[in-house]
Amino acid sequence: MTNQGLKAKTIRGVTWTALDTVLKYGITFVVGIVLARLLTPDEYGLIGILTIFIELFNIIIDGGFANALIRKQDAEDIDFSTVFYTNLLLSICMALLLYCSAGLIADFFKREELIPLTHIMSSVVVINSLAIVQRTRLTKKIDFKTQTKVSFFSSVFSGVVGITMAFTGFGVWALVGQQIASALMTAILLWYVSKWMPKWEFSWKSFKEMWGFGWKLLLSGIFNSLSSQVHSAVIGKCFSPATLGQYTRAHQFGSLFSGNFTAVIQRVTFPVLSTIQDDLNRLKSSYKRVIRMTVLPTFILMMLLAACAKPLLITLIGEKWDQASVFLQILCFNMMLFPLHSLNLNAIQVMGRSDLTLKINIIKNLLIIIPVTLGILFNIYWMLVADVVKGYVCYYLNAYYSRYLLNYPIEEQVKDIMPSLGVALGCAVPTYLISFILLPSYVLLFIQMIFGGVLALIICEKSKLPEYLELKGIVMPIINKIIKRK
Repeated sequence: MTNQGLKAKTIRGVTWTALDTVLKYGITFVVGIVLARLLTPDEYGLIGILTIFIELFNIIIDGGFANALIRKQDAEDIDFSTVFYTNLLLSICMALLLYCSAGLIADFFKREELIPLTHIMSSVVVINSLAIVQRTRLTKKIDFKTQTKVSFFSSVFSGVVGITMAFTGFGVWALVGQQIASALMTAILLWYVSKWMPKWEFSWKSFKEMWGFGWKLLLSGIFNSLSSQVHSAVIGKCFSPATLGQYTRAHQFGSLFSGNFTAVIQRVTFPVLSTIQDDLNRLKSSYKRVIRMTVLPTFILMMLLAACAKPLLITLIGEKWDQASVFLQILCFNMMLFPLHSLNLNAIQVMGRSDLTLKINIIKNLLIIIPVTLGILFNIYWMLVADVVKGYVCYYLNAYYSRYLLNYPIEEQVKDIMPSLGVALGCAVPTYLISFILLPSYVLLFIQMIFGGVLALIICEKSKLPEYLELKGIVMPIINKIIKRK
């Protein structure tokens, strides 16, 4: 594949995946605002507790097979069928385990209402497993346009279900209904559009081949999930579900851009760059460009989000979520690194070194002991600040092996991202200072958004960073095309 072909393929993938994310999480964001006004932090906290287990089990069910299928360039129907039945069997086992553990979960967190919630939510584990291979096939084809349509309709459907249940007084069950409806509609639509059905065949040879690559990613995924969810477990156990609800909402707002943008980059770059895994010079050049073009919008938006956090949350979801704004400001400085973590780990996986991914994640999960201990001994703020420090240490660990695999040392990476950091600080600091003006929250938010956005655009235009000019060259033709169609 030529450089131009690779670039075009990447742009199409990023465009449709970004649209998928905007539509899906834009709808989820609007639905979340409505639900946050109808429900309480305590009710969000109860679902946050169950999310700890749902996310962990989803990773176990995938088993690293999805990435193994994507990376395998000659994958056949028997490979997909083998993975499908493996996923299904694991999901049934995990759902039964979660169902039977309902009493233990309720006792640990001292909330009896978790028992029926756990029983019903265990079904989500099986439903999610039914869509893994269908989504993987579309991703392998870099068909994100179809996935965008699926995400849009499932988000709208589940949003209507959640809001209707909340308005009619179902309380926390509205959140349960929303999640089940989303998983179910996604699975149904992916089966319909993928046009693929599993065959009644299973290959132990295929299983062993993909397991050889995937088991290290499975362990890495488990460690990552434990690392990310241990905060929720500690907050829910040592503080209260209400505090966990505040943290959950802050995390959702922070992930709205950073987490979802990371997912966009990860979903597109892995299958695209896997096609040039044997050409190290092109691989390094491509990664440098992706990193520089990714961190610029990420750093700017995450720092502006931190600057506007308090008026944003109070305006959108009300005064009862005030504590979440402080959590969000701290989380932003950690989440802004997520794309860098993902891209460096992607590079390692593209090179087939899932063993290094496992090694890195073991080290990173040992480091989580420090912020968790501080949270238990002192308070949640100590834990979140320490987690920011841990995030920067983890970035060094993720980038360390790029020196040997891609000849792209961390010093060179830091040099590439520093201009973006300078632009982000240049627009975020003045925007944050505006928050000290005594004005209604909605007025303050409007002023900060306009001021921060205009200032960021002026700084980017004046500095003429290569990554900004390249992003502009990609985005403007798309905008002009849309305008001409209208």
